Amino acid sequence: MSFSFDVIKKDETTQARLGKIMTPHGAVDTPAFMPVGTQGTVKALRPDEIRSCGAQIILSNTYHLYLRPGHETIRKMGGLHTFMNWPGPILTDSGGFQVFSLGALRKILPEGVMFRSHIDGSKHLLTPGKAVEIQQALGSDIMMCLDDCTPYPATREETQNSMALTRKWAKMCLEAKTGPDQALFGIVQGGTYLDLRKQAVEEIVGLGFDGYALGGVSVGEPKDIMYAIAREIAPLLPVEKPRYLMGVGTPEDIVHGVSCGIDLFDCVIPTRCARHGLLFTNSENIVIKNARWREDNEPLDVTCDCYTCKNFSRGYLRHLYVAGEILAMILNTIHNIRYYMRLMENIRTCLCDGTFGAFRNNFLKNTESS
Repeated sequence: MSFSFDVIKKDETTQARLGKIMTPHGAVDTPAFMPVGTQGTVKALRPDEIRSCGAQIILSNTYHLYLRPGHETIRKMGGLHTFMNWPGPILTDSGGFQVFSLGALRKILPEGVMFRSHIDGSKHLLTPGKAVEIQQALGSDIMMCLDDCTPYPATREETQNSMALTRKWAKMCLEAKTGPDQALFGIVQGGTYLDLRKQAVEEIVGLGFDGYALGGVSVGEPKDIMYAIAREIAPLLPVEKPRYLMGVGTPEDIVHGVSCGIDLFDCVIPTRCARHGLLFTNSENIVIKNARWREDNEPLDVTCDCYTCKNFSRGYLRHLYVAGEILAMILNTIHNIRYYMRLMENIRTCLCDGTFGAFRNNFLKNTESS
């Protein structure tokens, strides 16, 4: 089965749309959130637990898997799906953001990024061709181009230079792609300058990718700027191709993004917050270590159908977290991932029955008042 995308229904009051992505490893109903499995695992969860939470697709990372255990090792062991025993679709980030995060440990060159490993200090050159080579060895269903992640803040000149490099690397990624079974997404940069973003759309879309991502967001800019970028730029991307807002985000970020026409999201927030004891519910966000939950016999969320909520009380979850038990991270992560999957399911249901506009308004109103 090759890669394809269909828009099933468009919302009448917003730019939101209901769709379906088909990949060699199955379908993804969109809008969709991808749990982050950076090193070939979603932290604290088994693959079957990820599935039971409702996830259809996960994200893994080129940079981390290249350094450890190595893409050739994974290729020899049957590819990433077999290696981690995940049967569904996988999107691999090119590693551009991770290299961007290395700061002084990396140097941007015309041909790629020279960096030192955060593991052992060894020196590496990540070129666009190398990023594609690694992702093809991993066997992901969706590959991402290597891009220059524009920081915030950045001057107009710095942003233009970053865009030019991203465009150059995008062409090189297309030239390096050899197989028909893996999709390749282009990335639109342009920082906080909407006119440069629009220019980047024309340049990247003109190259012809299987899907398109908005990059360089959620890197420290104010939320209203991120929302403006999504609102103004997403509708300019081809209607017939999936749109991905990289590294986003909170539940309210996702609802905003969907209303702008975004189809795919990813973020470490649900898993990272779970490990630090912040749990999402439909009524409030719960900091489970707080003493108020010590003798609470209620589930985290009476409306939630996850394994955690069906079997354990807030009081027990608090005990596990305060005691430092591994089970706390497992149960908390199950709940937070399921919360995100339920959010996406509710969004798709509302898009299907034509009530997304009302859902969006109520959700954001409740979020602002909580």
